[in-house]
Amino acid sequence: MRNLFRRALPLVSGEAAQEAAPELWVRCGRCREMLYAREWEAAHRVCAKCGFHARLTVADRVALLLDGGSWQELDGSLRATDPLGFAPPGRQSYAEKLATESRDSGQNEAAAYGRGSVDGIPVALAVLDMGYFAGTLGAVVGEKVARAFELGVAERRAVIVVSASGGARQQEGVVALLQMAKLAAAAQALAAARVPFVSVLTDPTLGGVTASFATLGDCIIAEPGAVIGFAGPRIIEQTTGEKLPPGAQTAEFQLTHGMVDLVIARRDQKAAIARVIRLLMGGTALQASAAARDHLTAATNGATTMQPVPALQGFR
Repeated sequence: MRNLFRRALPLVSGEAAQEAAPELWVRCGRCREMLYAREWEAAHRVCAKCGFHARLTVADRVALLLDGGSWQELDGSLRATDPLGFAPPGRQSYAEKLATESRDSGQNEAAAYGRGSVDGIPVALAVLDMGYFAGTLGAVVGEKVARAFELGVAERRAVIVVSASGGARQQEGVVALLQMAKLAAAAQALAAARVPFVSVLTDPTLGGVTASFATLGDCIIAEPGAVIGFAGPRIIEQTTGEKLPPGAQTAEFQLTHGMVDLVIARRDQKAAIARVIRLLMGGTALQASAAARDHLTAATNGATTMQPVPALQGFR
């Protein structure tokens, strides 16, 4: 008799199973507490028990920081090539690794940039994502971030760059290292144009990203607990033979030692960034907003095209 009232359930597996029965609980990466998935997502992936900030995707960052419906991604089709023909014996070639990363992550590259607004203020936003190739800085990532700086100069938009990276992409060798110089020049051109640059450091921000544009912002904001430095703690300890002090290279440690200006929880970042931009732009914020709307309307009609900043053309 029990079988008469038992509902037959379809047999599904893999991705179909995940869609049919999404996870209701997630485990915190720090305190290991079980968290209700919907509440965790609603809190922008911050643990309600210990405050641990889990990593976000580009889409998550856009939803967190920008006004709804304001995001316009640019140059999303840019893809990396294999300038060095990198193919170590017995391991995946760089070309094969790129294909694997794209398939697994569903992304073209480790960065995205475009236009948007924060509390009504027009901004250019670039976001690095650890989900693709550990957010490493290669030619395409460097080009996208540089174009975000150029957009800021061309349209008088404050620039926000959210960093999450393991450093320069080794498979591109000197091509990746040159992105550091290009992006430092891009940040300098933005500063010369007197347009604000807000740098947001998330977990982790390491290597060539830390050593170039990420620490050149007019205001440097870090997320709580983020690992920030040049090399990771284990690499430093193995190289120097010295044990690092407790909490070294965390956002809080870097705040104490003057490397970052603010440590701000995710829920407060949008409001804080808007206040910083208004402070840095002064009375020009509203003028910039009107000018950006006019530029966007003209660009949508095909009347204008953004031109590279002259100071950066030599780094192409």
